[in-house]
Amino acid sequence: MTQRLLEEASRATDPAERRHLEDQVILLNSKLAESIARKYARRAEEHADITQVAYVGLVNAVRRFSPEKGIDFISFAMPTITGEIKRFFRDQGWTIRPPRRIQDLHRQLTAATSEMSQTLGRTPTADELADQLDEDVSDVNEALACRSCYTPVSIDAPTRTEEASSLADLLGDEDRNYDRSEATTALKPLCRDLPERDKRILFLRFFRGWTQQEIAQELGVTQMQVSRLLARILGHLRSQLGSLEADGPVSEDQEGSGSARAVPRPRAA
Repeated sequence: MTQRLLEEASRATDPAERRHLEDQVILLNSKLAESIARKYARRAEEHADITQVAYVGLVNAVRRFSPEKGIDFISFAMPTITGEIKRFFRDQGWTIRPPRRIQDLHRQLTAATSEMSQTLGRTPTADELADQLDEDVSDVNEALACRSCYTPVSIDAPTRTEEASSLADLLGDEDRNYDRSEATTALKPLCRDLPERDKRILFLRFFRGWTQQEIAQELGVTQMQVSRLLARILGHLRSQLGSLEADGPVSEDQEGSGSARAVPRPRAA
């Protein structure tokens, strides 16, 4: 449904019709934005703000998506939403927020100052930094002046709430169900294209929790055949996921008799 709406939107010549189709895509995928926001919300009062930022990322993903590139929308939207949330957290460190260009230059100056100080044996001047980064001296001076605007906070810093004594106490625990939820969201459109028997095998294994032997009896085949079918189906889904940042889909244990478990996708060397 999402892909079809996006394809129709890309072909629409009427701006109002295109916006209407895009709005439908946003509504259909709002749960994806909310799921990613939950991963980054460290305390309850943050959740609403981060969810709104995630929605902004979702809207940006819909507006920028190009169906003709042949990329699945979920694969495109997830890093777009995550990037928007990360920019939000980055900007929260500024007591007085300078223009984005100056913020970015400030980070470049921090790295360049450290590197040049080791080479020169002293702190580089603004002119030297400007030459090194190929920037105007006036911009470099403005970015250097912003150092007093940036206030990184230690996680051991005390809080103003009665719920916790330090910021570290407010950090959320790892959500062990998040990666599975994220992978499930990404896999859903891929599973729709599977043959009916493959869908039923996945349903019995991962939603009903049946063993391979029980599935074999249901389908009238051997346990070994079920094991090979699952390996083929999961291998196909993993390859279709492409370069998603999320962990890989669930995979069967080698013995074939235990319950399904989540296995991270291997990373390239």
